Amino acid sequence: MRTVSKAFLFLRVFMFAAAVPYIMRLKLARVATILERGSELRSCDPDRIRQIAAYIDTSIQRGKPLVRTGCLTLGLTRYYFFRRAGMDVSLHFGMGRIGKEKEFVGHCWLAKEGAPYLEREDPRPLYIEMHCISPAQSRNPIRTGSIGLGRVI
Repeated sequence: MRTVSKAFLFLRVFMFAAAVPYIMRLKLARVATILERGSELRSCDPDRIRQIAAYIDTSIQRGKPLVRTGCLTLGLTRYYFFRRAGMDVSLHFGMGRIGKEKEFVGHCWLAKEGAPYLEREDPRPLYIEMHCISPAQSRNPIRTGSIGLGRVI
């Protein structure tokens, strides 16, 4: 029975990761609603979080061409499943000028207790946060920002 539940979890992770490009075609308020629906803060099992993270990584690494690689797929999928496991994380979207040519690019990342979570390096010095989805916002109107100041207002 346990193998069946693990297989079902992996299938759900894979299907959600494959759907991310379609989810991101929606308005951000709708994306936030999809990501937060059915989630609640509670104590979460670290082993369950590690298992979910491993399934997400496997889906992204081996799911081509059905699953796109990149921070959007990784961030949204992690957020969706970690929140359902009870973890208190937030999803941040930012823009910055990166590389020698100072190309304008975007990035999204998870934060836990105010610090980037599962990131190789802290993205905050490179990217100005433009938008955030968090559990607190599921109870309040979605926060949107202005590019003018580079901060969410």
